[in-house]
Parts: sequence; C-alpha cells; structure tokens
Amino acid sequence: MKTVLFQKLVSEDFEDYYRLVSDERVMAQITERAIPKTEAMENYQKLLARNEQTSFGSYKVLDSESKAVVGSAHLTPREVGEAEIGYMFLPEYWHQGYGKAVMKKLLELAAVSDFSLLYGIIDPENYASKRLLEANGFKTDFLGVMDGLSTEILKKKLN
Repeated sequence: MKTVLFQKLVSEDFEDYYRLVSDERVMAQITERAIPKTEAMENYQKLLARNEQTSFGSYKVLDSESKAVVGSAHLTPREVGEAEIGYMFLPEYWHQGYGKAVMKKLLELAAVSDFSLLYGIIDPENYASKRLLEANGFKTDFLGVMDGLSTEILKKKLN
C-alpha cells in the first residue's frame, strides 16, 4: 500500500496548489471548472488563514518514498465537533492507491481530535470518492443540489 506524508500548506506551496485547482480534470467533479490564477490566489489566502487558526487544516500530500507532490488533503473544523475531509490528486497519480493512503492518514488525525463527526462533500458521479468514503464507514446523508452543483454529503460518526 502507498504511504503518504502530510505537510501543512504554507505560502510557498501556492504553485503546488495551483497545479491542482487549475487542472480541469482535477476540478471536473469539485467545482466543474478550473480555477483562474487570481481566484486561486484569493482562495489560497483564505486557506492559509484557516490553517493558522487550527492545528488541523489543509495539507500538501507527498509520496513518502519519492517525496513527489501527489495532491492535497484537508481536515477542516466546521461546526463544533464536526470536520470536513477532502482530497484531490494530480491526474498522473489517480488509481494508484493514494486515496486509500490519504483516507487512512485523515482518519488517524481525526482519531486524536475532539471531532465526533466527519463528512465529505462529493459530486455524486465521483464514484471513486464515493467508494473510498463508503469503504471507510461514511454513509450518505444528503443527495441533491448545493450552490448550483449536484452534491452528495457522506458522514461518519467517530467514537
């Protein structure tokens, strides 16, 4: 199984982040569009501000052996006791086991937190993400339209 390292995103990581969000293939089932550089910079500043407010947040994901950046992941506190998880990978790393490795790491982080509930928000047609979440105990809680996009929210209660 692949193993990954998480490094909390910092300002110097913008280009790695931009490689992800500017790729139409990556964003097809997230925002349904690539993010232009100006908008990506604004979003990244908000992400960095959130990262400073919590011990969790958004991470650069590295392959533990090659140290190559394969994507990003996040464990973001939302409501009290709840956190959203998410991940995205560069297309050249799809279908190689990185999703399983990232999910394992996110669940390990959540296990040492005060979170009682995790949730993931996906495009209902993102079958790989749906299978990954369901394989790790997440259950569909919402299926519909949010912000004009087809949306599925899967939740998992923690002990």
